[in-house]
Amino acid sequence: MADTSWRRVARSRIAVAAAPGSPRTRLLASVFILGVLLVAVIVVPLVVNLNQQLVDLAAANRPPSPTYPFGTDELGRDVLLRTVYGLRVSLLVGIVAAVVSTVLGTLIGVLAGAAGGWVDRLLMRVVDTVASVPHLLLGVVIVAVMGPSLTSVVVSISLTHWLSSARIVRSEILSLRGRPFIDAAIVGGSSRVRVMTRHLLPNVAPQVLLATTLMIPHAVWHETALSFLGLGMPPHMASIGNMINDARRSLLTGGWWMSLAPGLVLVIATLAISGLSGVWRDRLNPRRRSELTW
Repeated sequence: MADTSWRRVARSRIAVAAAPGSPRTRLLASVFILGVLLVAVIVVPLVVNLNQQLVDLAAANRPPSPTYPFGTDELGRDVLLRTVYGLRVSLLVGIVAAVVSTVLGTLIGVLAGAAGGWVDRLLMRVVDTVASVPHLLLGVVIVAVMGPSLTSVVVSISLTHWLSSARIVRSEILSLRGRPFIDAAIVGGSSRVRVMTRHLLPNVAPQVLLATTLMIPHAVWHETALSFLGLGMPPHMASIGNMINDARRSLLTGGWWMSLAPGLVLVIATLAISGLSGVWRDRLNPRRRSELTW
């Protein structure tokens, strides 16, 4: 009887874990999709020895075919090959910008939460002031001043997306300051720097990692928006935003395939990253942690 009950519970746990909406299924699907995309952006440029900027006017505006699975653009360039290169650029910008903005927000949040007093009030007023300006508008101003380039896009995203990380880390630091182990460290003679590096930062590391993963898809979309407006990557560089910007002119003439591949890859990549970060967020939530146990 006990053995039958145990098997029944095991079958129910497997069924729940394998359900389409279960956290484990979302995790496996996100990891699989991201793995395929990463292999594509790393392996394809090494295996396919073709220049994605190669112009072939004789093959211009060709619809999808066995030779060109996603067709060609108005200059005869392979849309699929340019999408792979564009995804690599967009992911690079998104990851670097997310890491830089999260590090900046973490430093400000730790300093505000640990110092308290006028330092906390001053830094939070800076956060509120920057947050009052639409981040896309501020990003456009930064890129316009620096000029279209990969560096300017990373700087633009980093300087406009650190606010949420700073607020999250500050709230975590404020909740940790009253814990007994922090008081014990201060009584034991630990300096503020040692308390921050040895006790506070390790405890906010999971939230910082979560903030970074949540920031990546947002940074990718921000780069796409800037490039779509003509203020992101240089026009000759393949990026998802540049390709969508170039394809909008062809939509009126029936060239629907030019925007299909970059748009589809953009949505799939951001959904996969968001799914992975969502599972990680649920794992940090004690109420849902039991759903994610293996």
